[in-house]
Amino acid sequence: MVIILFTSIGYLFWRQEMRYWLPTPIPPHYQSVAVGQVVSAPDLTRSGKPVLLHFFNPDCPCSRFNTEQFQSLAKQYGDQVQFYAVLPETTASPGAVAERFAITVPMLVDSEKRLAKACGVYSTPQAALLDRTGKLYFRGNYNQSRYCTAEKTAFVKMALASLVAGQPAPLLGLAATDSYGCQLSETTREWSGLPLKLE
Repeated sequence: MVIILFTSIGYLFWRQEMRYWLPTPIPPHYQSVAVGQVVSAPDLTRSGKPVLLHFFNPDCPCSRFNTEQFQSLAKQYGDQVQFYAVLPETTASPGAVAERFAITVPMLVDSEKRLAKACGVYSTPQAALLDRTGKLYFRGNYNQSRYCTAEKTAFVKMALASLVAGQPAPLLGLAATDSYGCQLSETTREWSGLPLKLE
């Protein structure tokens, strides 16, 4: 009985915590998108500003942990960069998600994962930065710390600073670009309290 109890606790710990410390498995048929490649999304770059696409899954605990950092970046760089929150298909309205997580930027629903594929994103939370011409400038993690608290590894913040300064894309290493978090096709329990469509 004790063995079953500890096995169950271990499984729950793995399911809720430890698996997010490991890189997200690369999906079959994944096609990498190189920095400098044009992302076909002309409507997003119409303003003439660079674009930050925040791939956010309200049902992913990792996405919820970086909401505060994302909002801080949107506030700091909002005059220079167009921010969007990109949601996978959900049965919750974007308005309900925005209200629940205090997201103040425009929201896009990427129900067929076209935008995610165009940017090479397969997990959340991830950011994709596009320059003014729609070329991929950076794709990767917000931070090496799950809770986005390590200033030395604030990858998206560093990339944004370089982008608005007109500098080449920074080389931040595998910790910045190896995906961590929840797979886009993955569904979990109702972490957010919002009903989500199961795939």
